[in-house]
Amino acid sequence: MSDEESATKREQAQRVREMFAAIATRYDLLNHLLSGNIDQRWRRLVVKTMAANLTATGARVLDVACGTGDLSLALAGGMKARVIGVDFCRPMLDVAAVKAAERGLAIPFVEGDALKLPFRDQSFDGVSIAFGLRNLASFESGLNELFRILRPGGTVAVLEFSTPRMPILRSLFRVYFTKLLPLLGGLISGSKSAYEYLPDSVSRFPDQGSLAALLQQAGFSEVTFQNLTGGIAALHTGKRPNL
Repeated sequence: MSDEESATKREQAQRVREMFAAIATRYDLLNHLLSGNIDQRWRRLVVKTMAANLTATGARVLDVACGTGDLSLALAGGMKARVIGVDFCRPMLDVAAVKAAERGLAIPFVEGDALKLPFRDQSFDGVSIAFGLRNLASFESGLNELFRILRPGGTVAVLEFSTPRMPILRSLFRVYFTKLLPLLGGLISGSKSAYEYLPDSVSRFPDQGSLAALLQQAGFSEVTFQNLTGGIAALHTGKRPNL
């Protein structure tokens, strides 16, 4: 990668960090309101999937791009695992820490870059990322990092917006995301640009099959995906092969 490309990616990351910092205190309200709380159901499926794959007491799970901690909290409360959350936006982590304390959950929230995770190779039994992969400057590099920190036999779970399967639903989804969501999100958060960024980032993200192929290219095996709510979102899972 050239110096110019590296600088561009750093600038992009800084813009995304500043954008999330600006909406951190209203992020949860908007997420649940604008999704009709369906995002909570999607996260519960991630927890169920992780719990089915990581049955040993004391398994270590890393929740990457954890934001305000919704998935980290769900994982810690729904399975016998030691959960750590990591995100590059400190104001989002501050919100996550308050929520964990209110629930009596001892979850370490670490500030760190998903493209250069501050953890040793093969140090986690499970790794999750929910609605964060599309925000990375490089999807491929992000998946390589998830593979690096996962132990052989470990499970990865990627929850992300995707491509609705039915043409009618796809059209409705596009209208909502590109027209209504920026308007409503901007009015409530005071940052219309943040909610204009969301549909743009989703439009550039790989569809279900393409993301499955990227996971396989990163080295994951047993890659599968499950469409959620007609494909508005999808849950991709995979394994790091045993040595």
